[in-house]
Amino acid sequence: MPMLDRRLAAFRPDLADIALKGQVEATRFVAPEPAMIGRPVVGLRPRPDMTTGIDTELLLGEGVRVFERSGGVAWVQALSDGYVGYLPEEALIPAVEPTHVVTVPRTFVYPGPEMKLPPRMAISIGSRLKISGEAETRGTRYFLTDDGSAIIARHLRPIADPAMEDFVSIAARFLETPYLWGGKSGFGIDCSGLVQMSLALSGHSAPRDSDMQASGLGAVITREELRRGDLVFWKGHVAIMEDAETLIHANGHTMTVAREPLEDAIQRIGWLYEQPTGYRRPVAET
Repeated sequence: MPMLDRRLAAFRPDLADIALKGQVEATRFVAPEPAMIGRPVVGLRPRPDMTTGIDTELLLGEGVRVFERSGGVAWVQALSDGYVGYLPEEALIPAVEPTHVVTVPRTFVYPGPEMKLPPRMAISIGSRLKISGEAETRGTRYFLTDDGSAIIARHLRPIADPAMEDFVSIAARFLETPYLWGGKSGFGIDCSGLVQMSLALSGHSAPRDSDMQASGLGAVITREELRRGDLVFWKGHVAIMEDAETLIHANGHTMTVAREPLEDAIQRIGWLYEQPTGYRRPVAET
C-alpha cells in the first residue's frame, strides 16, 4: 500500500477521514462537515499549536472540510488543493456558494457602497464572495454581499467566467508583494504559492508545494525549450519564466516577488541550492 502524504490526507492515530478507512489505521473515522473561511487570510499549520510556522494560507471564502473542532482549533482540509492542517476555529463560518473572485492584488470591503466610509477589512486577490446585489455611488459601481458590505465591482469577476489572462500576466500583478514563507495572498506569498495562485486565477489547478509541482505539474521539458509560462525548479524553489531569458519569482533574496534574469538567478542560487533540478511546462499548448 503506498504511503499517504500527510499534507494531503487527513489521518492521525486517533482520528481520520472516513474516506481513508481501509487505507490507514485510526481509533476513529469521521465524515467531515463543510465550512468556509471567514477571515481575509488565515494560516494553516501542521500542528494544533498556533505559534507553529504555517504550511500555507487559506483566503476569505475558501471552502474546507472540517474533521475536528477542539480547544478553539479546527483540523481541516482545503477543498481547493486538498491541503490538511490546523487553524483557529473562529476563522470558520458556515459554507455558502461564492459567486465572485477578487482579481486585483488587494481591495477593501466597505460597510456600504461608499468609498469614503472606513473599510471593514482588506482582502486579497483570490478571495471569494457571494454577491447578491449591486449599487452605484457617484459613478462608481459596487457589488454587495448579503450583509450589505460593498466591494468595488471592477475588482471582482464571476467565478463562472473564463479567465481572461494568461497566468504569467497574473503572476506579474504580484510584483513587489512581500515574500512570506507559506504565504498565498496579495499581502505576502512564497514561490510555490505564486505559481499556484497565478495558475488558479487563469483557470488551471496546481498543487501547493514546489516538490509537488516539480513531480507532477504539466510536462517535463528541457532547459533549451524554456519559454514564457514555463517553470524552473531548484531544490525547494520554483520560478516562472516571463520570457525566454527572464523569470518572476517570490524569493528570499529580495524578500519580494521580483523579476530576475534566468542566468543571474542560476548563478546566485547555485552556491546554496546547486543547479536547477528540472523544468516543466504547466499549461499544455493549444
